Amino acid sequence: MMSTARPAPSRRPEVLAAGAATVTVVLWASAFVSIRSAGEAYSPGALALGRLLSGVLTLGVICLLRREGLPARPAWRGIAISGLLWFGFYMVVLNWGEQQVDAGTAALVVNVGPILIALLGARLLGDALPPRLLAGMAVSFAGAVTVGLSMSGEGGSSLFGVVLCLLAAVAYAGGVVAQKPALGHASALQVTTFGCLVGAVLCLPFTGQLVTEAADAPVSATLNMVYLGVFPTALAFTTWAYALARTTAGRMGATTYAVPALVVLMSWLALGEVPGLLTLAGGALCLAGVAVSRSRRRARAAAPDEVTESRSENASRSA
Repeated sequence: MMSTARPAPSRRPEVLAAGAATVTVVLWASAFVSIRSAGEAYSPGALALGRLLSGVLTLGVICLLRREGLPARPAWRGIAISGLLWFGFYMVVLNWGEQQVDAGTAALVVNVGPILIALLGARLLGDALPPRLLAGMAVSFAGAVTVGLSMSGEGGSSLFGVVLCLLAAVAYAGGVVAQKPALGHASALQVTTFGCLVGAVLCLPFTGQLVTEAADAPVSATLNMVYLGVFPTALAFTTWAYALARTTAGRMGATTYAVPALVVLMSWLALGEVPGLLTLAGGALCLAGVAVSRSRRRARAAAPDEVTESRSENASRSA
């Protein structure tokens, strides 16, 4: 009896999601370089507010051009929670924490976030925790620890600063897990725009600081703050939401382990900070772990029709 092979599904959605995730991690890595400049002239709350206002303005213009309406009612709970935790609380606390601890300690503590995302996603969203994801996250976290240790000692650290960075990691994880269900009821652009707006409203008490500090800040610091709002916030959070809507929270969280490696590279190219061998080794581990966490198990050797059917089913699940 003749059997007709099923047509192979298009890989375009998967490729677009991977491209969106790549844009996100590159822009988020660039944010660390910009924060160095802006953070010298702006306090944590003022910097967060200025960044969020720039992001809201950019996203608002895009929404008007695309004629995006308000998100559906079921999406608002997730948007509000992610806006409060991730766009608002996280940005202020992380800026504050990085003024209290050295860069290596901050990187170590904040990189607990992807692990928390995977655990919360499994508990609250029913996401699977496949062995490859867990193994990849373990390798990447080891790389993040290596990078952090190699960078430690460049500044003072305090218990208060460590607690602030830990709170930032928890807020980041909670915001991502809250955002995931909202993307089932609203577009990535809507979820990002209104989440950013919620975060900006939360930071409004820092308006006086922002106005006062902007009057004295050098142009370069203010431009870096605007850059943070337009690219690492408006664009990168939108591409993040687009990719998150098409995969699990755990896998997206694991992808962000590429950020430390990219920060090392960008600091080398933009700031002339030559990384040591330990830092390079840690960055390589981060990238290797991301590759493992996002890889898929190959279909076992089987008859051609059976392999085709298996591939079709796997692709439809990931779409």
